[in-house]
Amino acid sequence: MDADERRRMMLQTTRREGAADVAKLAADLGVSRETVRRDLRLLEEHGLVRRTHGGAYPVESAGFETTLAYRTTRLVPEKARIAVAAAELLDDAETVFIDEGFNPQLIAEALPPNRRLTIVTASLATAGALADRQNTEVLLLGGRVRGGTLATVGHWVTAMLSGFVIDLAYVGANGITREYGLTTPDPAVGAVKSQVMRAARRKIFAGVHTKFGAVSFSRFAEVAEFEAIVTDTGLPVAEARRYSLLGPRVIRA
Repeated sequence: MDADERRRMMLQTTRREGAADVAKLAADLGVSRETVRRDLRLLEEHGLVRRTHGGAYPVESAGFETTLAYRTTRLVPEKARIAVAAAELLDDAETVFIDEGFNPQLIAEALPPNRRLTIVTASLATAGALADRQNTEVLLLGGRVRGGTLATVGHWVTAMLSGFVIDLAYVGANGITREYGLTTPDPAVGAVKSQVMRAARRKIFAGVHTKFGAVSFSRFAEVAEFEAIVTDTGLPVAEARRYSLLGPRVIRA
């Protein structure tokens, strides 16, 4: 096979399995580890993967996005710690937006059940998880349901949001960088998140360290718009410091 075909196979493997190992790729493709490393470096330059020590993982883009079911299996301990730390930033908020995705769902479940809260969300999973809480009123934003994420998008969602003033929004993203801000693969999702950014007084980004340095297709916010960034200790201290210089408090849970 030629180099382009080899890199396509590497990318397919990485996306299918959620990560790739240099040694295994070299054995499967019958090439040297240095060849694999060189190919992964090129794929990273094209924004398709992020390299790690001994391997790589895929970057979500306009052509590739993981499902909610898959996200419930990845970095679960880290996401649980992030959820607890993010929920502790609730303060006196009474109306709270919870974004789509597994980590925001965990944040919703970590919010104190004895507080009277109104939760606004586009996530069917989050709405279902909170529906039976006595002190919680859940407003599910209506629209087209994306099958992979079980979240609603479309003009119905953004129209509903435009009529709200929300105390606090917990926002997720598929990628976050200092240069491009926060991004997501689907412009319809980006439109919802953009409207949330306009509607909320306070904004908190919560996401695992693998989101950092990744760039997807649709931009919806700048780092400086957030009061806090909550992630895990996989984000190096020096990198956390660079993000904090843009304005947000950075918490490594």
